[in-house]
Amino acid sequence: MELLHSGKVRDVYADGEDLILVATDRVSIYDVVLPTPIPDKGRLLTALSLWWFEQLSDLVPNHVISATDVPAEFAGRAIRCRRLDMVPVECVARGYLTGGGLAEYQRTGSVSGVPLPRGLVEASILPEPIFTPSTKAPKGEHDEPITYEQVVDKVGPEVAERLRQITVDVYRRGAEIAAERGILIADTKLELGWAADGTLVLGDEVLTSDSSRFWPAESYQPGRAQFSYDKQYVRDWATSSGWDKQPPAPQVPAEVIEATRARYVEVYEKLTGNSWD
Repeated sequence: MELLHSGKVRDVYADGEDLILVATDRVSIYDVVLPTPIPDKGRLLTALSLWWFEQLSDLVPNHVISATDVPAEFAGRAIRCRRLDMVPVECVARGYLTGGGLAEYQRTGSVSGVPLPRGLVEASILPEPIFTPSTKAPKGEHDEPITYEQVVDKVGPEVAERLRQITVDVYRRGAEIAAERGILIADTKLELGWAADGTLVLGDEVLTSDSSRFWPAESYQPGRAQFSYDKQYVRDWATSSGWDKQPPAPQVPAEVIEATRARYVEVYEKLTGNSWD
């Protein structure tokens, strides 16, 4: 195999005509990889993505060829997948107002050019899910929000509409399934690309704790920050530590790592109904 790319969280290898996508235990916040890994994170992300790909298979095709036909050293954390020509847009859907979307709304009254009602607060549910794309920044740079019109400029009106529809459809399906299990999906980011046969395909990961914000429904209350089953706990620690969000990042305390791993495990078990061994 040939290592093609080592990203913030994933390593990509070429194996003949296929790709081997390997999820590591690295954790990235503010586009900086932290020096302290989260044990089992790669296996958890891979298992959850594979579960979601199955739930969404009738909605949009995906890049998965096999989760078992992978090198033994990557077993459990790798997927054999089709090569895709990735769309140059990060496809984001939001059902609740939080994070960068909240900050933009507070400045402009809209998110990625989508006007929203006045008076919304932290964690407000939106009237309907919205498509809020962003750029795909080079390594070391930050993704930036863009409008739907800018997506049209990048890929054309027909493809832009397909990206928006797929993204919102995946979010709606995911949110419906998660709600049945007591989980709210505040937002999620998707990666889409073109397969060799011209099909628009879901790639990378989907509806994981790294690409989504998961909140427990039982404690949801708008107007304040929510408990998150994702790396928001690490972000909060980093913010309170005084780190300037520039590399190199500081070592993460063991208790923060343990608490974050516990959140990844808990949401995996709640969503899939499977116990994590």
